Amino acid sequence: MDFSTKTTLEILEILEKKLKTKKAKEIVEFKVLNPDIATSTYSGNIIEVDNQKCIYRGYKAFVDLAQIVYAKMLTPIVISDKFIKIRFEKLSSDSFHHIDASKEEKYGVESIFSEIHKMQEPSFIAHYIKALQNVDINKRVRVLNLGINSGDEFEVIKQYATNFSNLELIGIDYCYSAIQKAKEKLNDKNITFYTHDITDLSSLNLGQFDLIISIGTLQSSNLEFNPLFMSIVQNYLKKDGAMILGFPNCRWIDGETIYGARVKNYPFSEMGLLYKDVIFCKKYLQQKKFRVTITGKDYIFLTATSIRK
Repeated sequence: MDFSTKTTLEILEILEKKLKTKKAKEIVEFKVLNPDIATSTYSGNIIEVDNQKCIYRGYKAFVDLAQIVYAKMLTPIVISDKFIKIRFEKLSSDSFHHIDASKEEKYGVESIFSEIHKMQEPSFIAHYIKALQNVDINKRVRVLNLGINSGDEFEVIKQYATNFSNLELIGIDYCYSAIQKAKEKLNDKNITFYTHDITDLSSLNLGQFDLIISIGTLQSSNLEFNPLFMSIVQNYLKKDGAMILGFPNCRWIDGETIYGARVKNYPFSEMGLLYKDVIFCKKYLQQKKFRVTITGKDYIFLTATSIRK
């Protein structure tokens, strides 16, 4: 079989052009050699585009391709003993980032945000579990989560921590409906939820904590990141405590994770601001005698543990 030298770039351009003519939820299809029968000569998938063929290296290439062009890769369909059909569904432009928070609950149970299930995403949950291991959750007692929403991070701790019954967990979020849902899901006696503004923590008289968690909250556009972060460390984190911070490095569209942070005035992924915040937190915590590690992909996880003797 004679294969063309059509490049990955050309395939990407063709897919982008085809998707531009489609509406949300419409599908673009490609014919692909079944990877189960790929030979040693052609060890990857073979994709046929406009009657021309080129070799691709496995399903991961198609998943990555889908993210780049804001599409969802659907389940492949077998069309013969040798070929399958790869399908890409165009995503809509709907994103909870576009919601006017003054008109509705941007992060409420009826919002687009509630359709996000990051705990079901391996790229999130694997790194979150690793962060819990890094801070040794089983040695912590008082845990504070800022921006808990409907309680997902506490659900994982409940399943994972062997000392769960000995923990005192406090979750805070500004969204009333999300907190109500969290209370319904997690009615354990050792968990307390507050509907409250995290910039006014002093009015709650919370005391200090062995572990503070905040996933994708402190970077909210209506918050002053640096002074808020420093205040939290100074006033609510024990000197021998630990932190887990999650910095979103993705977009959520139609429930799909699209890799890469986005900021205003940029039509592409620009991660300068994200890493600026990450490095600020790292340096500040190191000055406070914490050991800091940075891991993750779709979410960048910063974990900090005290090195004070």
